[in-house]
Amino acid sequence: GRESTVDLDKRVVVFDIRGLGQQLKPTGLLVITDTILNRVTLNWKRGKRTHVFLDEFHVVFENEQSGVFFNSAWRQFRKRGAYPTAITQNVEYLLDSVQASTMLSNSEFIVMLNQAASDREKLAKLLNISKEQMSYVTNADAGCGLIRYGSALVPFINRFPRDTKLYELMTTKPGEGVFGGEKEVL
Repeated sequence: GRESTVDLDKRVVVFDIRGLGQQLKPTGLLVITDTILNRVTLNWKRGKRTHVFLDEFHVVFENEQSGVFFNSAWRQFRKRGAYPTAITQNVEYLLDSVQASTMLSNSEFIVMLNQAASDREKLAKLLNISKEQMSYVTNADAGCGLIRYGSALVPFINRFPRDTKLYELMTTKPGEGVFGGEKEVL
């Protein structure tokens, strides 16, 4: 192994597990989760709130041990004034996990975009959403979907002009915008 290049004293810390093999990934996730929890606790003691963003969140639940540990950490994040945000395109993995389903059903704010049929059925049952309301995430265009905030459900359309600097910064479409490799960041 090599020494980590992650500077834990920075204001923004990014962990990338892409290079971890299947054998190291569960241990890596446990170490990263523990590190995040320690940072959240330290900030909480200092009176600071911490934003925790987890992209490709479904990866946490590919292993039962990391899923159980992260479920516990998620509750600790919230108790310590953090704002945990989970992002995934593969909601099916979350819906197949008891821990993840519980976390999802207890979430105050959920943004749902286009969903596969089997995922829609499971989400509708888990979140008590009617078939009519789920139509907003059935064959939905990019930028369109359904927001669940508390017990309220709000359909939304968020089409953004493609010929703007903001679109270039926000798009996640491969080959588009500044992060698609075609343009320079300002």
